[in-house]
Amino acid sequence: MNSENTLPVIIIGAGPIGLAAAAQLRERDQEVLVLESGATPGAAISDWGHIKLFSTWRYDIDPAARRLLETPAPGYAADWQAPPEAHLPTGAELVADYLVPLAEHPELAPRIRYNHRVTHVSRVHPGGKGIDRTRTAGREDTAFLIRVATPDGETELLGRAVLDASGTWNTPNPVGRSGLEALGEAEARRCGFITSPLPDPLGEDQDQLAGKTVLVLGAGHSAANTLISLGRLRQRNSETRILWGLRGAADPVRLYGGGAADQLPARGQLGASLRRLVESGDVTIEEDFSITQLASGERLTVRTADGRELTVDALVPATGFRPDLRPLAEMRLDLDPAVEAPRSLGSLIDPEFHSCGTVPAHGESVLAHPEPGFYLVGAKSYGRAPTFLLATGYEQVRSVAAALAGDRCAADAVELELGYTGVCSGEPAETEDASCGEATACGAEEQDNLTDGAGEPVAAGAARS
Repeated sequence: MNSENTLPVIIIGAGPIGLAAAAQLRERDQEVLVLESGATPGAAISDWGHIKLFSTWRYDIDPAARRLLETPAPGYAADWQAPPEAHLPTGAELVADYLVPLAEHPELAPRIRYNHRVTHVSRVHPGGKGIDRTRTAGREDTAFLIRVATPDGETELLGRAVLDASGTWNTPNPVGRSGLEALGEAEARRCGFITSPLPDPLGEDQDQLAGKTVLVLGAGHSAANTLISLGRLRQRNSETRILWGLRGAADPVRLYGGGAADQLPARGQLGASLRRLVESGDVTIEEDFSITQLASGERLTVRTADGRELTVDALVPATGFRPDLRPLAEMRLDLDPAVEAPRSLGSLIDPEFHSCGTVPAHGESVLAHPEPGFYLVGAKSYGRAPTFLLATGYEQVRSVAAALAGDRCAADAVELELGYTGVCSGEPAETEDASCGEATACGAEEQDNLTDGAGEPVAAGAARS
């Protein structure tokens, strides 16, 4: 047996998908080491803790993780209680009621390292001799070399396989046209004019946004979520002005979705609430809004390709996300040229043609790269496509865990039934954040407080690890 087989499987990210991968692998007696850049499990989800998922708890918990939490073990009484299945959790609830107990389980807790940010992934021979991406001979017999930044400085770790479940939350798309930052965008961010992709207008961001002119850019569910919250803020402070910038035309079907026809009721209610805000005049739509330049002063001046100029106090970049591939420069990746997902997956998730519910089930064979033992999983595996579902990520890591444990039959037996809904249909991510991306749609949307959100979804929401 190669010495590399005694090394752990390295999992990057301690969010829902990363922890699910750890649970799946431990259930198969595979050693793991989870590296989390934040100080807590689900650290990125905590950034949008005020947001409700579209799916109930029934679909938000990985099966292997549930079995782990519900089974007594030495030093563990298995007193965890699953939240009510019909409840729609917020991001904060997902962390507190599921991810924290899972990460604190004695089976996983010793195998998680926090404040460990992966900066590079490469390979190394057993004797310590390095190997870069140009070297082919014997590559599959080498270990993975993971360089990590920690509070105590940089260090290096070895693994026999790597699952990158780090998500895309920290790499949002720019607000400028053509996938590029607008002129002056970096300065606008430094000056604080550009908010997080999912601000909290009714909570910690209220003072920054109340009574101000706020421009929300994007046509996806993250934009809808913020617009609805701003609408309620406007009810409290009538001086609040809400602008909605669309890079394309205002297509009602795309903007408001399927309403009562949506198989995720909370998502359908979101579109209905947004329509009311627009029709009442509380939200003003700016169509064909292609930003070319931002000028920071006492306020932010926004200039567009067709010569318009608006002055606002805050700009919400609800424009979707993209994967950070820089740490993987020494990996042999085979990526779809459009969405930057694994090539075999790219055509299955392209938002020009697919919605959350029309993405076929897929597992290890679809996620594999020319780099043996390396996998992108979770939201990061979808690249720039905003159609990821949490249930899809759980199925991904179940299949990958089976393959790494040598169970080829289980790895190939991928079964996941997702209900179709046209609400998730979207334009390319460069044009709009149009669909179900991590922390933007199927995975993280605030439900209209005027409705209760009763109803049973067919799939889980997407959250990022």
